[in-house]
Amino acid sequence: MVVVLIVVAAVVLLFVLAWVVVGLVLKLLWWAIIGIVIGAIARAILPGKQKISLLATAGSGLGAAFLGGILAKAFSWGSFTQFVVAVVAAVVIVAVVSGSQTART
Repeated sequence: MVVVLIVVAAVVLLFVLAWVVVGLVLKLLWWAIIGIVIGAIARAILPGKQKISLLATAGSGLGAAFLGGILAKAFSWGSFTQFVVAVVAAVVIVAVVSGSQTART
């Protein structure tokens, strides 16, 4: 009887652990998708042509989405404010990266 209880507890623990891991992976995947969209929006907002790669644009958007998420949680801001902060941060990051790419060539 004790062995059955241990096995049932282990199975329940594994299911809970799997649910947490899958939830984390899905949340990170969602942030990645939103980050790519935010990078594209930032690139569209900036005037002129940015001479950076799609990967750099996506990385800028990911970093900005992460920054917006952290600031929104820290200051208890809503989702819309989080999005605006992420877009503004992405515009700044894309401008800086684009400027450093232009300076190298």
